[in-house]
Amino acid sequence: MPRLPHLAGIAATAVALGVLASAPASGDEPIVSQPRVVAHFDFAAWETPENIAVEPDGSADLTFAFARQVANVTRHGDIRGRVTLPAVANPNTPVVHNAIVLGIARAHDGTLYVNYATGTSKTGIWRIAPDGSKPQQIAKLPANGLPNGLALDEHRGVLYAADSVRGIVWRVPLAGGERTAWATGTALTPVPSGTGFGANGIKVHDDAVWVSNTDRGTLLRIPVRRNGSAGPIGTRASGLGGIDDFAFTSHHGDTVLAAVNGTNQVVVIRPDGTHSVVLTQQDGLSNPTSVAVRHRTVYVPSASYFATEPDPNLLLAHLNHG
Repeated sequence: MPRLPHLAGIAATAVALGVLASAPASGDEPIVSQPRVVAHFDFAAWETPENIAVEPDGSADLTFAFARQVANVTRHGDIRGRVTLPAVANPNTPVVHNAIVLGIARAHDGTLYVNYATGTSKTGIWRIAPDGSKPQQIAKLPANGLPNGLALDEHRGVLYAADSVRGIVWRVPLAGGERTAWATGTALTPVPSGTGFGANGIKVHDDAVWVSNTDRGTLLRIPVRRNGSAGPIGTRASGLGGIDDFAFTSHHGDTVLAAVNGTNQVVVIRPDGTHSVVLTQQDGLSNPTSVAVRHRTVYVPSASYFATEPDPNLLLAHLNHG
């Protein structure tokens, strides 16, 4: 959930995101342990990690929002490759006013897809080939929108993009082409006079598209009908003010780990909707933006959008159960 890093009143904005209402932690073994920061990034160079996709070797593909880059970061914290999205003259992205790279998804063949928001005709979904060659725009999304989270459903051959400003989940064919407003409604929109961020994180899981709404503090589930259309939007958890992107702890079950940007937390959201804090600023978080899970490793990028002493980083932790 990006902001311009040097805007005045950042602290006030962070407070406005809301305080997390969490359920008490149980006395059982914690769901995650052994948190450690494996990489620190250069805030002055706009290396603000916004979203993440994990490679088979355990390295992380991170979008550096304001640098307009996708970087591959090893489990030891080394950056071993970067791809830069093309510069845009006079960007005018809603809310943030800069050209920024946001959500990322990885196909099994290594192709990466990213959301690029510019306030121009370059706004949309871009494809990066496995060889890291020049990115190509495969679909245009509205210039007055903010495509944030991105999810891939290879089985159905589609991509889903969560538009934070317009409150729409867009669907685009994997090969590229025309967009479809797949899901709409108040549940996906920002709150009037809120942060401007409604639908944010997005994942495909168990025949449904799951979406977080930052302003409304909710985690939503939208069933995918047999014909591919969207079913009714259901709220699976609430009281999560400032929620950003999230990940499921396994392919089976509905336990979620979610980044809560303004309060420097990662929370576990249980299938019954209760939630509690599992990682905090004391563990190294600095405005976490997203979560990924691969086997027993949890990945959490932090962008430091609101920090008084910025420390954008990548944190890894061990998943004990879930």
